[in-house]
Amino acid sequence: MEEIVKGLLHLSGELKEIKVHLQHLNKTRAEIFNESWIDGQDVLLALNISQRTLQTLRDSGTLPFSKLNGKFYYKVSDLETLLESNYSGNLKRQSHD
Repeated sequence: MEEIVKGLLHLSGELKEIKVHLQHLNKTRAEIFNESWIDGQDVLLALNISQRTLQTLRDSGTLPFSKLNGKFYYKVSDLETLLESNYSGNLKRQSHD
């Protein structure tokens, strides 16, 4: 009986994985594009920064971008990389003895 339950749980997990893959395949190209790229306004709101700060990140090469018809676009993955590279969670705190 225990083996049957384990088998059913395994099968359930496999079915969930298949469902996720099918949902991804059903997304339109526009939906996939929107998940990959965001415009400057969305970056400003997501990072809570000013336009000048965003411009500095572009000018310094810190944040890659694409420009089309005068509008800037950014890869979500580049934003994640930027945040991860500046993550201080693994740094040891200095003691103030």
